[in-house]
Amino acid sequence: MRLDKQRGVAVITALLLCTLAVSIVASLFWQQQVQVRSMENQRLQLQTKWILRGALDWARLVLQTAGQQSNGITTLNDVWNTPLAETRLDQYIERERVEGEVFDATLSGRVIDASSRYNLRHLSEGRGPNTKHEEIYANLLRILQLDPALAKRTADYIRSTEAVGPAPLGQNQPPAPKSLPVAIKRVEDLLAIPGYTPEIVAKLREFVIVLPNTAAGNKTGVNVNTAPPEVLAAVIENFTLAEAQALAASRKQAYFRTMEEFTARLNGKTLIDAPTLTVGSEFFLVQSRIRLDRANLDSEALVERQPAGQTTVLTIRQN
Repeated sequence: MRLDKQRGVAVITALLLCTLAVSIVASLFWQQQVQVRSMENQRLQLQTKWILRGALDWARLVLQTAGQQSNGITTLNDVWNTPLAETRLDQYIERERVEGEVFDATLSGRVIDASSRYNLRHLSEGRGPNTKHEEIYANLLRILQLDPALAKRTADYIRSTEAVGPAPLGQNQPPAPKSLPVAIKRVEDLLAIPGYTPEIVAKLREFVIVLPNTAAGNKTGVNVNTAPPEVLAAVIENFTLAEAQALAASRKQAYFRTMEEFTARLNGKTLIDAPTLTVGSEFFLVQSRIRLDRANLDSEALVERQPAGQTTVLTIRQN
């Protein structure tokens, strides 16, 4: 009887040891599989970034070539305004294939003239308000059926975030605040201003932007050759959206070579701030979408094109 009990204990012990061994082996295999999948994902992400680098180089070359041929004029008829439809890259990427693996690699994108949008930096004019641009931004908000009171609120906020320099001679320097609000560096930052909502920001996204100063140190103006009708209507006094749509349609046949040609088509209407309008552009947004198996990469790069034609990538946002 005692021998039978010992045999039973031995059997149970052996079963427990086998179960433990199987669990350890399964855990090792699982960890190995996770590590392999992690390495594959890292490889895919690295490959998408290389594709993005190639796409940006291609876009910069297109912008540089167009700039050298444009004589300082940027229009929607330029070659950079041709979107790249979703293009398969299977034949252009060398990659080890696993048997039975479905390999999908595609690239799509487009270039947008950043100067076609209203630059929010114009709302600030040193220490004082820029009433002309508050009027322009209020017009744009009104055209988009948004609250025009946001214009002054936005201008006040942007001025409050700018660095405080030395006070003019004879004036006392105001005490520095203990903490400054977040500076507006992109459209999404408008949510820091009371009154803005995600829906309002989404509606403004195609019409406003925050751009750095040009190489000459000037604030980037609106290009009347590429601006949408909503922005055109905002920068012209007492100009309706219908008139702006007709003006935008007319430039397809004859774009504006000079600002004089632009003002000649306004039927006597005047510009709210003519010096901040232009017929050329120095900043562009390069939007890319890359699909590589499980890896997806959406990016938007801000590219500066200098008058000499050289291009520089200033910022890249990736999702």
